[in-house]
Amino acid sequence: MRELISVQAAAKKWNITTRRVQILCNNGRIEGAVKESGIWLIPATASKPARQTKLSKNAIRKSNINVLSLFSGCGGMDLGIEGDFEVLSASINKKIHPNWDIRPVDDNWVKLPKNRFHTVFANDIREDARAAWINYFGEKGICDSTYCLDSIVDLVKLHKENGIPVFPKNVDVVTGGFPCQDFSVAGKRLGFDSDKSHNGKKIIDDSTPSIESRGQLYMWMREVVSITQPKMFIAENVKGLVNLGDVKKIIEHDFSTISENGYLVVPARVLHAADYGVPQSRERVIFFGFKKSALTKDAFEALSMPVIPSEYDPYPPVTHEYNVTGKDLLPPVTLRQAFVGLCEPDKAIDPSQQKYSKAKYMGKHCQGQTEIKLDSIGPTIRSEHHGNIEFRRLSAEHGGKYIDELQNGKAERRLTIRECARIQTFPDSYNFVFKNSSKNLSVSASQAYKLIGNAVPPLLGFHIAKRIETLWDTYFGGESSDNFRK
Repeated sequence: MRELISVQAAAKKWNITTRRVQILCNNGRIEGAVKESGIWLIPATASKPARQTKLSKNAIRKSNINVLSLFSGCGGMDLGIEGDFEVLSASINKKIHPNWDIRPVDDNWVKLPKNRFHTVFANDIREDARAAWINYFGEKGICDSTYCLDSIVDLVKLHKENGIPVFPKNVDVVTGGFPCQDFSVAGKRLGFDSDKSHNGKKIIDDSTPSIESRGQLYMWMREVVSITQPKMFIAENVKGLVNLGDVKKIIEHDFSTISENGYLVVPARVLHAADYGVPQSRERVIFFGFKKSALTKDAFEALSMPVIPSEYDPYPPVTHEYNVTGKDLLPPVTLRQAFVGLCEPDKAIDPSQQKYSKAKYMGKHCQGQTEIKLDSIGPTIRSEHHGNIEFRRLSAEHGGKYIDELQNGKAERRLTIRECARIQTFPDSYNFVFKNSSKNLSVSASQAYKLIGNAVPPLLGFHIAKRIETLWDTYFGGESSDNFRK
């Protein structure tokens, strides 16, 4: 068994500060470093990483693809877009993706590579979302000022009506998970007729829902695309959107009319997270739009076809056998695999594993009153659960199946914050519960459940990002490429 030493011991050994060692660990620069209960441990035989040269830093900077993120929440999509986080080794299919630079961490975990994408702007109206986002991404070297706490409606108005340059220049990609509560089967399904305003508050007068209501905020994402003129945009929402009349077609059409029909929008598809190694029943509809004038002629023609050729298809290939079958696909990742190494809350050091909803069992007729199945994928982690998150285990009286655990003194309880985060594929280095500090607000357990439930699974986001990164030059070529012009 390899010997592990602390950050302090490594700092002393290499004659650098402990903060520098932590940054090296966070950036994946120390081979074999692992994080346990929020603490970095380093192989005793690890060598001090060589200093990066100015040339290599500049080369990396030139290769960046700048991303503007809207409706960012706590950053599930942003994390996937950026890469450089740990996931279960069972979640990665090396036969489907042999060229991914995956680094083993231990028997159960691997480290995903850093992608070319670089987040230059993030935005949401929730203070707790910003607090969680900057708490994590700050450790990755992204400035707190990157995250703008304001309504997208107000930001667009500041730019268009007051001439204030709110959004950064040289944006290559705009991403956004426009609010989904009004399209979700778990909500009231008001769709475009949402009774919530753009700032999340209930519309209290009798007026008809307007373009500023929550259900039509995708139109303001459309405005941001029009302002920033990225090479492409990626929008996502819940599967329920495709079953609400012509909503999907309307959104596709509205996106395609940006800048006088300047964007080619390919038909949206529903992706099931479990098909990509996420241990959860979660489906999202993904929209891709490409700036016509930025595409090569061949790419424009391919993306315009009724059936897009596989070598141009922006949707990532599936890697796990849940909804589909095929050669080289892996079995779905189970909750038993996802919960590896987690102890019970009363023995945990990680605050996110210590905290869980204390809502009592209310009977099978109510939502969230079921026990998870360890040898299957998990339930959809909802944001609007009102404390009724599913049970990790039920008592025998309430129909619990894990008799051996009950006999060993483990109590009936609901899923912890960390267990929900694992189901969503957030790494353990993402802390969801922390106290107020001079630099940041606190995030409570109740808020953490909502943030996690609202997020795109980072691993699903990574698959989307990696597919686009792989095809980037195929789509947009180089400076001298034969680009399409409308």
